[in-house]
Amino acid sequence: MEYKVFIGVDVSKEVLDFVVIVEGEKLFHLQVSNDKKGINLFHKRLLKEVEIDKDYWLLCLEHTGIYCNPLLEFLGEENMAVWLENAAVIKVYHALERGKNDALDSLRIAEYAYAKRDKVRLWEAPREVINQLKSMIRLRKRLLTSKKRLLDPLQEEKKFGNKQWVKEHDKLLRPVIAKIEKQLKEVERKIQQLIDGDDHLKQLYQLITSVSGVGQIVAINTIVVTNEFKQITDPKKMACHCGVAPFKYDSGKTIRSRARVSHRADKSMKVLLHLAAMSAISSKGELRDYYLRKAQEGKNKMAVLNAVRNKIIHRIFACVRENRKYEKIYTHALV
Repeated sequence: MEYKVFIGVDVSKEVLDFVVIVEGEKLFHLQVSNDKKGINLFHKRLLKEVEIDKDYWLLCLEHTGIYCNPLLEFLGEENMAVWLENAAVIKVYHALERGKNDALDSLRIAEYAYAKRDKVRLWEAPREVINQLKSMIRLRKRLLTSKKRLLDPLQEEKKFGNKQWVKEHDKLLRPVIAKIEKQLKEVERKIQQLIDGDDHLKQLYQLITSVSGVGQIVAINTIVVTNEFKQITDPKKMACHCGVAPFKYDSGKTIRSRARVSHRADKSMKVLLHLAAMSAISSKGELRDYYLRKAQEGKNKMAVLNAVRNKIIHRIFACVRENRKYEKIYTHALV
C-alpha cells in the first residue's frame, strides 16, 4: 500500500496531539481530549480537510500502554491502518533534534512514519480474549509486587531487627500475605479458564508448554506479546524483542567487542525466559546436557544460559509453525 496521508499521534493520559502530513507537507495540528469525544472531534476534522480516501491514511503512534486503548479501539472499529512503534526507535531517529512539546512530538512521529513509509509494520488489533488475558497478567504482576514489598522488609527485619518487633510484624502481615497468595491462585485459575474456553488459545498453549522449561505464565505472556504469533512471526525477531539476541559491536581496526544483548528490550519477557531457562537446565534433558557441556568447555555461564533462552524461543516458534508438540526424542522419518 502506498500511503499518502501520515498522521502522527502523541499520546498522554489526558490529551492526544495529532499532526497530519499530506504528501510530505504539514496540513494541521490538533489537540483533543483522550476519550471518545475528543477522538470523534479529530476524525470529523480529518474527514473535512482531507479529500484522499482513508485507505491511504496511516496513523503512527508510540506504544504508551493503556493510554492508547481508546484511540486503538476507535481505529480498529474504523478499520484504519495503524503503525504502533517503539518510542525509543523514534527517539533515536530524531536524536540530533532539539526541543520538546506535545505538538512537536506528534510532528516528529508523523515525519518518522513518512520517512520510513517503505518499512511500515501494521498493528493488528488483538481479539477480546487476548485483551482479557493481558489484563489478568497485569493484575497478577501487581499482586506479586505487593507480596514482594511486604515480604522483603520482613526478611531483613528477621536478620537485623528487634526479635520481638519482628514477631509482631510477622503476626500482622501473615494474614495479608495469605490473602494475596489466595488471590494469585484465583487469577491463575481465571487465566487457565480463559485458555480452556478458546479452542485456538488452548491449542497454542498446549504446543508452547510442550517445550522444556515453559509453564503457564511464560506461555501466556508469549501468546499476548506476539498477539497469537500474528504480530511477531519470526523467532529471531522475538529474541531481539526480548533482549536475548546478541549483537556485535565492531568498527575499523580498533573497536572490537564480544557480542552482547541489547538493553532496549521487553525486560519482563526476558525475566520470564530466564526463569524458563533455569527450569530447563535444572531437570534432565538435552538443554541441561548442553548447558553443562558448554560450561565445562569454559564458556561464560550467563552467555550459555542466554543461548538456552534463545533455543527455547526457537522451539516455541517451531512447534507453532509445524502445529505439533515438541518431541524430546525426535526420530527422522524414513525416506
